[in-house]
Amino acid sequence: MLKTVNILNKRARFDYEIIEKFTAGIVLAGTEIKSIRLGKANITESFCEFSGTELFAINTYIEEYAFGNQFNHKARSERKLLLNKKELKGLLKSVQAKGLTIVPLKLFTNEKGMAKLEIGLCKGKKTYDKRESLKEQDTKRDLDRIKKSF
Repeated sequence: MLKTVNILNKRARFDYEIIEKFTAGIVLAGTEIKSIRLGKANITESFCEFSGTELFAINTYIEEYAFGNQFNHKARSERKLLLNKKELKGLLKSVQAKGLTIVPLKLFTNEKGMAKLEIGLCKGKKTYDKRESLKEQDTKRDLDRIKKSF
């Protein structure tokens, strides 16, 4: 039985308005997938960028594997994302024309044990939108407390 790994980027949901989501594969080295399966990764500071027609996840932190020896990987490096050509073209057009951003939302392993990255086509929130979402979280938390007491 495989243990599924879910590493979320909570900061992205606060800073950006998510327009569309995609699931992409990642090109990884052997020790990188072992660290991800142990849950030792962080995607809060990462972003996605095009290099030609290929999409890369930049600044994604995957901790070095403890038993990797000389075959270990760099903790922060560019990692290629695997999407269909049609999806890549659509993302490239929307990033160039509309000024949208591509942000990693979730790093997870599927039922086969392969690492996948859920990316979102996002638009940055304004300060007042962030305040509004904080207000909604507070009211939801207060309502949950009231419901719990009854």
